[in-house]
Amino acid sequence: MIPISTINNPTRRIPYLTYGLLLANIIVFIWQTTRPASELTSLFLTLSVVPCQLSQNPLSLESALDLLRSMFLHASWLHLLGNMLYLWLFGSNVEDYFGHKAFLGLYLGSGVVAALVQTLIYSHVCVPLVGASGAIAGVLGSFFILYPGVHVRVAVIFFRFFLRTVKLPALLVLGYWFLVQVFNGVTSLGVDTLSGGGVAFFAHIGGFVCGMVLTFIATMFNPPPRVPDIA
Repeated sequence: MIPISTINNPTRRIPYLTYGLLLANIIVFIWQTTRPASELTSLFLTLSVVPCQLSQNPLSLESALDLLRSMFLHASWLHLLGNMLYLWLFGSNVEDYFGHKAFLGLYLGSGVVAALVQTLIYSHVCVPLVGASGAIAGVLGSFFILYPGVHVRVAVIFFRFFLRTVKLPALLVLGYWFLVQVFNGVTSLGVDTLSGGGVAFFAHIGGFVCGMVLTFIATMFNPPPRVPDIA
């Protein structure tokens, strides 16, 4: 399932932070494309989280900078566009609920937790961990708590050829996404899937749970938003 849009869930204010994060990620990737391909591996090793290094020196300033920079580096256009699609669709409503500053805290905090969870599971792996997906997973976890009944239009591909769009509640769309991450993460344990690069499923899990927990705490002080009725 590929989400295309959310339905009847307007925002009260302009989501400046969501737009800013989208732009920042795109600008950083364009900068990456100006670097020779032969330099990208060393660039990632220098500027991003490398689990085997972070696990040895987790409290240094360089490790903190790596955790931040990793969220804005991407391995390919497809990697970037996939992440930005989810941020575009779900970020604005979460920012609308939290406000700009708190939303940035949730985004960056989820990204940090995501990288730490991945490092905890794969502390022996010396492959750079890049991408905004852990931070964006936190946004998805937040949306899951705040807007479970909001309908999402998704594209569903049948038998690799037939495409149709359907409306499904966010509870189902994001719940399915999370269960896929858990299934793939658990089944990849003990299997060398990351030595040559791969999907950081536990980063996704950690970010999603972090977003859920932070949002659950927030709703203890500020009630969840009222969602318009679906026609």
